[in-house]
Amino acid sequence: MSQQLNNKPRLSSTNTQPLVISLVIITVIMIAEVVGGLTSRSLALLGDAGHMLVDALALGLSLFAVIITRRPADSNKTFGYHRAEIMTALINGIILVLVSIYIFYEAYQRFLEPVAINTPIMLIVALIGLGANIAVITLLRRNRHHSLNIKAALWHVIGDTISSVGVITGSIIILLTGWAMIDAIIAVIIGIIILWGAARIIREATDILLESVPAHIKVNMVRKAMRNVVGIKDIHDIHIWTINYGIYAMSAHLEIEDQMVSQSTDVVSTINQNIAEQFGINHTTFQLECDSCSSNGHCSLHQESISVTR
Repeated sequence: MSQQLNNKPRLSSTNTQPLVISLVIITVIMIAEVVGGLTSRSLALLGDAGHMLVDALALGLSLFAVIITRRPADSNKTFGYHRAEIMTALINGIILVLVSIYIFYEAYQRFLEPVAINTPIMLIVALIGLGANIAVITLLRRNRHHSLNIKAALWHVIGDTISSVGVITGSIIILLTGWAMIDAIIAVIIGIIILWGAARIIREATDILLESVPAHIKVNMVRKAMRNVVGIKDIHDIHIWTINYGIYAMSAHLEIEDQMVSQSTDVVSTINQNIAEQFGINHTTFQLECDSCSSNGHCSLHQESISVTR
């Protein structure tokens, strides 16, 4: 028996406006920081622009998810287009790793040969960036409950706000002490923040593409919850994976007592309700059996069997 995948968009069109506005603000400020960083020769400011690139990618990914997941599943792509978001996230993560490596390289060059920095320009642009980040946080906070992507983008912007504060602090230190080396130090810190975020994106995207069990779900706990249902004798050949952020799927073989089909339907309905409430798994496919497929409790991937579906 199977429970159909809900292919409806997780974010309505009326809620895309904050994403669009935030993306425009972040993109404009990112360009301003690139220009300001090149003009002032501030590597920290360029690093902050790289961090804003992270924010822009996160916001763009959220918009992309809204648009692409509206496309319905068909006979060729039976799960729809949810995985397109994950593939994009993986590419973005790799790009961000390259950005952080570039920042480290430039910082190394600055350590070897410090350069004069136009601190007033650095400070002004960083202050503008901080104001923009605060505005974007205000926009996204109101809609963070509509989408996991928006919540993730919100945390990206919060991190960038901290980065902007670091650039402002560095520019003030240079103004007061003339110690230009602080610029490269702050750039390295920003590069580490970007690399950390990129590593998380790559790891999560890779886990999803490899169909790993979601980190917050324990197979033994799922098995225990299912075996507590009356009529279940054993569960084996369990597979739990992520289709997209917040969309989890599961398949399993259920060894049930010899009973009428109507009773079997009640058993499956109870299991579906339990695992949806406890683990957030809303797309399931179960094969019902009266005898175990094999003596060791595992079934071959190529084994022929009969599934009862609805």
